[in-house]
Amino acid sequence: MTDSNKIRTGHVCASELDWQDMGDGTRRKILGYEPQMLMMRNVFEAGTEGPLHSHPHVQSSYIVSGKFEITIGAITEQLVEGDGFLVPGRVEHSAHCIEAGEIVEIFTPIRDEFV
Repeated sequence: MTDSNKIRTGHVCASELDWQDMGDGTRRKILGYEPQMLMMRNVFEAGTEGPLHSHPHVQSSYIVSGKFEITIGAITEQLVEGDGFLVPGRVEHSAHCIEAGEIVEIFTPIRDEFV
């Protein structure tokens, strides 16, 4: 089990955690989780596509850097550093990375498939 797969509560030092290369132009680092919530960093290369999908989890996301086209339901917006978005459970959504960047994402409950 890698450091990024251990249950992390309390203080989290990102420099001590491994990046997971997802092989699709993204890397992620799980910052902490327990059954009710998971937080992670995602780094995207320009041009990366997050396909249209849904899940039962509520997702709250913060754009740390870059430029993204985010679709939630039938609405698409361009978001940049400092912006955020919230996706209710079971609502279809997608992301297109226009300029390389990073998003911090929080899911409730935990995304078991990520850990």
